[in-house]
Amino acid sequence: MEAFLKNIFTGQQYDEKNFFLIAGPCVVENEELLLQVAGSVSASCRKLGIPYIFKSSYKKANRTSSGSFTGIGDESALQLLQSTSKKYTVPVVTDIHSEPEAAMAARYVDVLQIPAFLCRQTELLNAAARTGKIVNVKKGQFVSGEAMKFAVEKIYNAGNKKVMLTERGTTFGYQDLVVDYRNIPIMKSHGVPVIMDVTHSLQQPNQGSGVTGGNPQMIETISKAAIAAGADGLFIETHPDPSRALSDGANMLRLDLLESLLEKLIKIRKAIL
Repeated sequence: MEAFLKNIFTGQQYDEKNFFLIAGPCVVENEELLLQVAGSVSASCRKLGIPYIFKSSYKKANRTSSGSFTGIGDESALQLLQSTSKKYTVPVVTDIHSEPEAAMAARYVDVLQIPAFLCRQTELLNAAARTGKIVNVKKGQFVSGEAMKFAVEKIYNAGNKKVMLTERGTTFGYQDLVVDYRNIPIMKSHGVPVIMDVTHSLQQPNQGSGVTGGNPQMIETISKAAIAAGADGLFIETHPDPSRALSDGANMLRLDLLESLLEKLIKIRKAIL
């Protein structure tokens, strides 16, 4: 595991041979949700020896419909992320969407995430790099694994070597995604940790209803294949009741199903090492 990742897991007891986990609800809805999810997932990860990064977006800037929920307010959401991080002694990642957001979010979180749609935005990548935080860049649905080396180079050239890449599926027609597992070893060849975004890879975007669909029954399959293909980490959005989630409920994993999935994935990880 890269040294910069080991640094953010200081204080966690984990098996260095395990994959790491990024998990949490899609968006900050309220404090109760953050504490419930972070408490449950961190307990499971401690039990299983998995290093853990809590995830939630402080706002959603790329919704299909103008009527979709976008957040509770930037500062309020970021403060809740920071307090959740402190309560459970876990690092936090959140998305940023514009240059000014980079410095603002960096005051509260440990990892800045570049959404897939924005992975080629040079000034955004540079702004994230300049904060000195770890930068996780999601591979665009329209970008090859080979081409993601340019995103890595942009961040390196801005003076930041703390970079991760995330696979999240490739556009297949208008309303579906497919996962090309060749992208995992290809992106690892760029010299950075590679994560599989399991739940976003199962989105069914651009629905006529204006609400993104999903295929959550395939979460276990995508996760198993990613670990077998050598992914360093997994990204899984989870919620106590996805049917009531304010964003991406159609493809999130129900919270009480996560630990049993992780137990299966650890066995695969051990088998391939």
